[in-house]
Amino acid sequence: MVSQGLDIPWDVAVLPSGAWLITERDRQRILLRTAPGQRRVLADSPAGFWSSGETGMMSIVADPRVATNDRFYTCTGFYAGDHPEVRVVAWRLNEARTDARRIGPLLTDIDITDGRHGGCRLRFDPTGALYVGTGDAAVSTHPQDLKSLNGKVLRLNRFTGKPWPTNPWPNAENRHRRYIYTYGHRNVQGLAFRPGDRMWSVEHGTERDDEVNRLLPGANYGWDPGPGYDESVPMTDFSLPGRQHGARWKSGYPTIATSGATWVRGAQWGSYRGTLAVCALKASKLVFLRFDGGRFVGARVPAVTNGTYGRLRSVVQTKSGALLVTTANGSGADKIIKVTPR
Repeated sequence: MVSQGLDIPWDVAVLPSGAWLITERDRQRILLRTAPGQRRVLADSPAGFWSSGETGMMSIVADPRVATNDRFYTCTGFYAGDHPEVRVVAWRLNEARTDARRIGPLLTDIDITDGRHGGCRLRFDPTGALYVGTGDAAVSTHPQDLKSLNGKVLRLNRFTGKPWPTNPWPNAENRHRRYIYTYGHRNVQGLAFRPGDRMWSVEHGTERDDEVNRLLPGANYGWDPGPGYDESVPMTDFSLPGRQHGARWKSGYPTIATSGATWVRGAQWGSYRGTLAVCALKASKLVFLRFDGGRFVGARVPAVTNGTYGRLRSVVQTKSGALLVTTANGSGADKIIKVTPR
């Protein structure tokens, strides 16, 4: 344990200095923990920000060039006029790293209702494209609707907020469609770029079949719970028109409530090297999934991460190779755990 006294720390971003940026979902706070272990608040319930249920101050990611441009990004609930939504927001740290200034929204109009299925994971690929994994907001039409930003993985320019130019539908008349990279998702909780490959997603299932998906541009991953919001349908419904892409791994029954994930790098990890480390909320464990190319070949759960710390939300890797894992138990009792190979 390296940091405690937190309340639903949704995500962590590691800075080149060794400091961490941390979000707290319900408190709507952004914290900075310095390399020596001191902690300060950079933003506290900023004006307009909104939290309810599963939605609040969620994912955070540092700009690939944060050491020189001081930028980072969050995905957060926001009260826009007379209704809430989810937004991707750009920020800039001051030189002393004592404050963060909101630059402005990069992406708006991601729907939310009562806070259920708010997503919302942010991650970069090596080209600098910013990926946004969104939830369906528990609205049955969203995942298959290419005019909606919900139930999707989106891709955009981190400076302009415009759709990434090589997205599948760059010239679509509807501007929302231009942002879509993949669709047919229920509630994307994790994104992780696999070195030498592409972005993978981690998704909450219903009462069954949490999923890990390898993302292909323009692909449909088959979630379609309409009419109404019928959660008895398969997570990947192969009876839909067109082609649906099946999961590379699924939990079966019951779900373990998968969340954040990262591909494990570093020779010090031995047989865990190259696995996908996935946090589980309901199952309270860190699962290491191994794939041979795109084929799932096995899972391991180290005893130290199995039920010891309660619900686990997010995992990132530091420059030294350690994994930082956030807990999600609430009531100010949450922690960030440092996991090493030995």
